[in-house]
Amino acid sequence: MKPMNEMSVLITGGGSGIGEGTARYFARHGARVTICGRREEKLNAVAESIGDLCRYEVADISDDADCARIVETAVAHGGGLDALINNAGNMLRGPISEMSRDRLREVFDTNVVSGMILTALALPHLEEREGAVVFLGSVHTRRAYPGASPYAATKGAVEVLARVLAAELGERKVRVNCIIPGAVSTELNLRAGIVTEEEQKVRMKALESSHALGRIGTPEELAEAIAHMSCAEWTTGTSLVVDGGLSLGISNL
Repeated sequence: MKPMNEMSVLITGGGSGIGEGTARYFARHGARVTICGRREEKLNAVAESIGDLCRYEVADISDDADCARIVETAVAHGGGLDALINNAGNMLRGPISEMSRDRLREVFDTNVVSGMILTALALPHLEEREGAVVFLGSVHTRRAYPGASPYAATKGAVEVLARVLAAELGERKVRVNCIIPGAVSTELNLRAGIVTEEEQKVRMKALESSHALGRIGTPEELAEAIAHMSCAEWTTGTSLVVDGGLSLGISNL
């Protein structure tokens, strides 16, 4: 296993949720971490609380120039790059009859295309350190949720992408894997479609009972799996399900 205290890690969507939890986990184990996102207030709060091991860049990963800039920042901050965590995501819900081409392009751009662009930009630096790329998939590829077809389609693409890139980049000693989370206590997940506090309680109860372990996950629990896939030096092309048993399908939401 690659020692975390010798690593430089770039995490997209690092201002909250799984990205924030992962940044804190790596930094707690001595890694130099660079986070990016659109909301400076949240990024700054995370970076300040972590300290000198963390840098942040306000960036839109759908912009190629911003992608290049955040890779450069990570390399400068960490003296190279050992892991790219493609975590940033766009959740789009609604019936397919209401989807426009522009809205579909937006979610695919954020969830799939931007990760591909960042991987290409980071590749020379990852190759130098025999590093890793970790994509964040979703349990939506294991269970069908009506109204979530755009999001599910992007996460299915990400999972296949990780396998293909693992085969393509293996000869360059760069590993590529995918994490498949269940429901996690993140802002993106908990706010989805919720209007009232009562609706929040009902949704939370349903979410918890749908997991074999009887609860939703935490960002820190996902961070452990992400870190493992970043450090495991003979693991590539793998999709690791970390979902508390949600994909077992013991009940329906």
